[in-house]
Amino acid sequence: MGAAGRVRRWVARGVALLLGCLLVLAFPAPALWWLAWVGLAPLVVLFARAGSYREAGWRSCLASAGFFLTFFHWVLPQVGLLALAVAVVAAVVWVPFGLLTYRLLREPSPGRVALAGVVLPSVWVSVEVVRSWERLGGPWGILGLTQWQVPPVLDVAALGGMWLLSAVLVAVNVGLAAAALPGVSRAVRFSGAGLAVVVAASALGYGLLRADPAMTGTIRVAGVQAGVIHDPGQRFARHVELTRTVRGRGQDVVVWGQSSMAFDPARRPDTVTLLRETAAAVGSDVLVNVDARGTDGRIRKTAQQYGAGGLVGTYEKRRLVPFGEYVPLRSLLGGLLRDTGIADEDRAPGVEPSILRVGAVRLGPLISYESVFPDLRRELVRRGADVTVVQGSLTSFHGTWAHPVQASAEAIRAVESGRSAVLVELDGTSAAFDARGRRLAWLPPDARGIFVVEVPIHEGSTPYVRWGDWVPATAFVITVATLVLLGSRALLRIRPR
Repeated sequence: MGAAGRVRRWVARGVALLLGCLLVLAFPAPALWWLAWVGLAPLVVLFARAGSYREAGWRSCLASAGFFLTFFHWVLPQVGLLALAVAVVAAVVWVPFGLLTYRLLREPSPGRVALAGVVLPSVWVSVEVVRSWERLGGPWGILGLTQWQVPPVLDVAALGGMWLLSAVLVAVNVGLAAAALPGVSRAVRFSGAGLAVVVAASALGYGLLRADPAMTGTIRVAGVQAGVIHDPGQRFARHVELTRTVRGRGQDVVVWGQSSMAFDPARRPDTVTLLRETAAAVGSDVLVNVDARGTDGRIRKTAQQYGAGGLVGTYEKRRLVPFGEYVPLRSLLGGLLRDTGIADEDRAPGVEPSILRVGAVRLGPLISYESVFPDLRRELVRRGADVTVVQGSLTSFHGTWAHPVQASAEAIRAVESGRSAVLVELDGTSAAFDARGRRLAWLPPDARGIFVVEVPIHEGSTPYVRWGDWVPATAFVITVATLVLLGSRALLRIRPR
């Protein structure tokens, strides 16, 4: 390859890197949701026209690194040397998608375009599911989450969760890319455009035809967003002070954010008495969040519901943040990551979900990081939750995209579960959505005080709650079958026309 060829190759790689970075703008805070429908198509073209598997690997590697390092820019300053490992992992995430794109679309035919419209979304979803494992940081940056404020597309989440939203977006991008590939036949362009139109129309049609979930009543929730107060005593006092201002607002429950109490009330009788008096004064239960050592000496994060008569119910956080609340392989990594933002000691996880009762209403509690996992929300609905409530805190990432990203995901969780969702942050973006993902409340991270929201209670069950992760299961089957067929060279029988 001559000098001109090497320059063109590196220009193409640079473009792939830039396009990966730009795709992040589809997520909050920029929230350019429409970019998710078209922003992947230029990358598909670059992968398909790579000229070799090696080059397709390079381009997908750089695009992936650009996307994930841009998306997680707010995490990198907190993790020190671990940022190098994050960069390496980020660079390989999209490589399977890039290689299979090259394999299927380097010599496109209508048949190959149709096949790519099934296989490539399946590969994409399979990779998203694998990287969403809780010990790898959870499902952040999932493409389907970009559609949180786009009815009726958002309704697709009720059918197959955020995974189906991702599959729809990738399929449309693949179709657009096939239609735009240089030098292809009219039949290929027509098949690509047809794929994009059919998939998009199907998603829109499902949302337009889907009826509103049945509503049986409402619950009035007051959220307390106190902000960052480092002194534990002052933090608790400020929450009590703000809570007492909701008297006369007709709320059914008052919710505090994660770590609103940095000590165990059970060891301070005066604190329990104050919580009981506060609940009696405002006329409703108060859901606090305790970050303190248990009887075993380990720190636990616990939601505790107090009424005028004392402690009513509890829930212990089960899914902990890797490196933020525990360190995998601490004996090996702890020394390397000293003086970074990682957890100085491992927290203890809970073991069971809980349902808390506020009158006749059943609340499904989760704590912060747990909010991004759809399986936990499905579990609560199956156990009878009428509304889900998340107590959160993003104090380490104040002023970053992490706040609107977490809050916007609640819209997806609400539609997936068929239940209204309420997120109350100690410091972050508090929000509430009904079961169609319609916004009921949105309190930005710099806001301080209380908000009161009337939250609909819905009944019934979504297909996603009933069937679970059928989309990832199907995607894995298609991906594995494709790899087996490629290994046997069976797909070579599909010849371009």
